[in-house]
Amino acid sequence: MILDRVIELRKSKKWTLQYTADRLGIAKSTYAGYESGYRQPSLEAIKSIADLFETSVDYLIGRVDNPTFLPHRNQIIDKLELTKCSGTELAVDGKVLSAGEINQFIAFIRAKREIEGD
Repeated sequence: MILDRVIELRKSKKWTLQYTADRLGIAKSTYAGYESGYRQPSLEAIKSIADLFETSVDYLIGRVDNPTFLPHRNQIIDKLELTKCSGTELAVDGKVLSAGEINQFIAFIRAKREIEGD
């Protein structure tokens, strides 16, 4: 799923493998491996690819079919407000997570589940 969508996005922009790899800051062979299925991109690489192509991780991993889908910030803020109301805050290393960090965490878990087939 991911490689088909990455190829489609790159070709729609008429970008070469080299140009795309350069924009991602990786070797052309690494990026070509992603497109051929020879290599599996890390979660961080998937996020970078989504950012580069101005799409969502959810689109790349097949959770949604709309390449312009982006999670609604209001949904995340609503969840945070609910968390605040319950008196519970999420923290890592004693530091409360920001809304952006929680959004990244949610994206990470979704991508991990998709990769693992959960």
